[in-house]
Amino acid sequence: MKAAVIKHIGSPENVVIETLPDPEISSNEVLIEVRGVAVNHVDTFIRSGKYQTPIPLPFIIGRDAVGKVIDVGKKVSKFKAGDWVWTNSMGYEGRQGVTSTLAAVPEERLFRVPENCDPLRLVASVHSAATATILLKDVLNLSGESTLLIEGGAGHLGKKLIQIACDLGAHVLTTSRPDSFGELRSIGSQECYSYHTDDLVQLIQQKHPHGIDFVIDTSGKVSLQSNLDCLTVNGVLGIITAPIPPAAFSVQSFYTQNKQIKGFVISLATISQLQSAGEQINRYFGQGKLLENNILIKHFSDASWAHSVLERNEEKRKIVLVPGDEQ
Repeated sequence: MKAAVIKHIGSPENVVIETLPDPEISSNEVLIEVRGVAVNHVDTFIRSGKYQTPIPLPFIIGRDAVGKVIDVGKKVSKFKAGDWVWTNSMGYEGRQGVTSTLAAVPEERLFRVPENCDPLRLVASVHSAATATILLKDVLNLSGESTLLIEGGAGHLGKKLIQIACDLGAHVLTTSRPDSFGELRSIGSQECYSYHTDDLVQLIQQKHPHGIDFVIDTSGKVSLQSNLDCLTVNGVLGIITAPIPPAAFSVQSFYTQNKQIKGFVISLATISQLQSAGEQINRYFGQGKLLENNILIKHFSDASWAHSVLERNEEKRKIVLVPGDEQ
């Protein structure tokens, strides 16, 4: 099989296309013919060593894949040859990645592609959709009638957070560029603020004098103290990216108001969280929701380039790599 691999942790130039032996499946694994692999920032963190996790070398990059079942192990009961399936938890914690023409995936890490769902749009969506689901439901325990401020609402993750939070009954506020306000309102944001506004905290406090229940920073464009200032007593700040420096804050006002900061990365999600999230987002996908509309399709041979442009933040579309044109 053909695969995009690295032999050493390091720069994007380390990614090369090689021919490897076809994988052999164990009794609980499924062999899939890979049709598309999403490229996420976390893939660049693993390749570069910024996110340290056990990986075998040579290592096949990529964690999110969609494909067609070729064969199943003798203990597999949920899938059969011909099924379209997806996974979003390969390529870390000792598991090989999936940027390969064939991949062996444990049954518990696979989900069926809903009928009439574009598989490439789906695989472009699973990382942010699962992150949003676990963050809102398991980490923050968001409930109806809560207020939630999403910093960076126009991003891939931000849009999914808006839709899921609204379905949970929350009152959603967002920050973004003003030209995104219309789109964000159309998917549920009830208050839109420009993240270029100098008096953002004051504007929010005027409308919510007691503060916001939850804040999620997806953008890294707001200071830690500003986000904490938006919170009510017992409020919770969810962190999935580093805030603009300095990351200092008033400790006294933080603990005397019983506020919390919770960090989250999906790489530390449990298998039960991943399974629950997979089932939930599949229901959305089946309804045509949460799916990426703007994807850039490239080939496995473009994997090094894809990692480079993501690291330089030069491409806002979701990149999906497909087999073919391998060098």
